[in-house]
Formats: sequence, C-alpha cells, structure tokens
Amino acid sequence: MDAERNTTAATSVGREVSLPAREASGDEGLTGDLAGLDNPGGLVVFVHGSGSSRHSPRNIAVAERLNEMGLATLLLDLLTPRERLQDERDGRLRFDIELLTTRVLGVLDWISERAELRERPLGLFGASTGAAAALGAAVRRPHEVRAVVSRGGRPDLTTERVAALRAPTLLIVGERDSEVLRLNENVARHLPSDHEVYRVPAATHLFEESGALRRVAEAAGAWFSRYLSPTATA
Repeated sequence: MDAERNTTAATSVGREVSLPAREASGDEGLTGDLAGLDNPGGLVVFVHGSGSSRHSPRNIAVAERLNEMGLATLLLDLLTPRERLQDERDGRLRFDIELLTTRVLGVLDWISERAELRERPLGLFGASTGAAAALGAAVRRPHEVRAVVSRGGRPDLTTERVAALRAPTLLIVGERDSEVLRLNENVARHLPSDHEVYRVPAATHLFEESGALRRVAEAAGAWFSRYLSPTATA
C-alpha cells in the first residue's frame, strides 16, 4: 500500500506518495511528490542522480513549468533514507546505474497499478547520472516510455544499448559544459529514434546563468508536449 497525504505547498510539490523500493534492505521505500493531476497532459517522472533528490531546486523549477504547460509530474528519490546516508559517506550508490534503472522500472510498475496515472502518456526526465537510468528504463520498457529528456546528463553511463532506444530523446546540455556536451553528442550519434542535442547558450553544467534554467524548462516542456500528446507516435 502507498501512503499519501495532501500538502498545501506549491503546485510542483502537490501530494507526497510512498513507493516500494526494489532491491532495498529492510522495509524502507521511496518518497515522491506528485503534482498536476488536474492537468490533461502526460506524466513526467523525474529521475535524479549524482547525490541529488526530489528537492533539487533545478528540477523543481522545471517541474513547475511542466505543470504550467498542462503536464503532471512525479519527482522522487531513487534511494531510501538509509541508502542516502550511505551515499553521502562514500558516493557509491549514485553511480550504481543498474540499481537506479531497477528503481525506475519499479516506479513504472507502481504507476501501472494506479488508474489515475496509468492511462497518461509517460515521459522520463533524467538529470546527471539519473539520465543513464532513464535511458536504460526506456530501452527496457519501449511500450511504456514515450519520451525522454536529459538535463546535463550522463547518458553514456547507461547499462543498455542506446541503439535499441525507441523513445524520442532530447539531450539538453550547457554550451560551456564542454566535456558533458562531448559525451552527449557521442551518444546522440547512436540513437535510432527522433533525437536532438539542445545546447543552452552560454550555460555551464548547473545552468546557473541568467535565463538558462528557463530555457531548459521550455525545451523540455515543448518536447514532452509534442511526444506525450494522445495522438503522438514514437
């Protein structure tokens, strides 16, 4: 059973939900924030990485814009509270792409069991190492994931063959984030589906420059609106 509670916070926070965590020790689960269920559009699941969480101000800002554009969002932590403490000490789990991919697959199963969510076209938004997990899940679930967006991601770390990816994929990278840009461009050469590398002008890895994060949100929203519409085909 998932525990849910209503909050009075901003639209992007919405309702807190608890999800089971695959391959977790003990009885700890995952926590997420579900928002925009009154919107008519698809559902975008945020896949965090590299020590981040659902409280990432950058991903919250993007989720708020997606909500404004008519999409529902689920921001969640892929590590349990105990695992997060361990990761803060050794930084190991944030790079365990297979574990993160398995957790995303568990989230997709959780979504499929809920009538309010399962009929919505589904997209994944991955950041940093979470982008690798998002791509891996999309390869393994080609009939469920309709689109993928990566923000400053490391799609090169995915454990799956990107040549098997069917979901249209947008890779958003800061123009001045040279090494990550090179890695994303290399991955893009092997993508068989619709794809684009979107370079945010003058931006670095964290998109802290004026207007950079807004460009990320607008590009992601346009991509998801295009491919998560009821009539879109991958």
